[in-house]
Amino acid sequence: MFTGLIEEMGVLRSAQRRGEAMILDIGASKIMDDVKLGDSIAVNGVCLTVVSYDRGSFSVDVMPETYRHTNLSAIRAGSPLNLERAMPASGRFGGHIVQGHVDGTGTIRGRTSEANAVVFEIEPDDEDLMRHVVKQGSITLDGISLTIVAVDREAGRFSVSIIPLTLRETVLQLKHPGDTINIECDILGKYIDHLLNQRDNRKEAAGGAGKLTESFLRDNGFM
Repeated sequence: MFTGLIEEMGVLRSAQRRGEAMILDIGASKIMDDVKLGDSIAVNGVCLTVVSYDRGSFSVDVMPETYRHTNLSAIRAGSPLNLERAMPASGRFGGHIVQGHVDGTGTIRGRTSEANAVVFEIEPDDEDLMRHVVKQGSITLDGISLTIVAVDREAGRFSVSIIPLTLRETVLQLKHPGDTINIECDILGKYIDHLLNQRDNRKEAAGGAGKLTESFLRDNGFM
């Protein structure tokens, strides 16, 4: 489990590719203080397992499922990567509950300055992810815990506002329109959606009516 607070930007030293499988060797410094075999580290928001390490780098396996559903398939040697170690039991939740289980990718459609902030407009590649996007709700982009500031359901897009520190300390500083970004929706919203749909499916199977809709969520305080 992670919080979405990036600890440092690492650099991809090499990527061994075999079809849709990869072994990534990632250079890092701060997070190497207590790394052990089997540790979980979020790499651009993807929870991966340390399979080897030395003083200045660690290696992780990327399986085909991860390759197909994240932006790790597009990285090359020299690419910067957001890194976060799993949260210790004694740690603070400075962001929100992040699993490192990416729901899909999105494309950056806009990057504009607003006073001291930079606003990124994101279009999920799978429009179904928009059902879990709620204004003022939490979302994880490339492993960064962020707050949704605007939602355009007609266009299938949402926006986040980035403070200077976050921009400076994460890979977002290098992201521009057209670039791909990993998206993990808020776990609470996903579970609520699943449970309500399960209930509605049971009602329909029993001959009743019921379906999770945006108006239902709004009327019941979920939006």
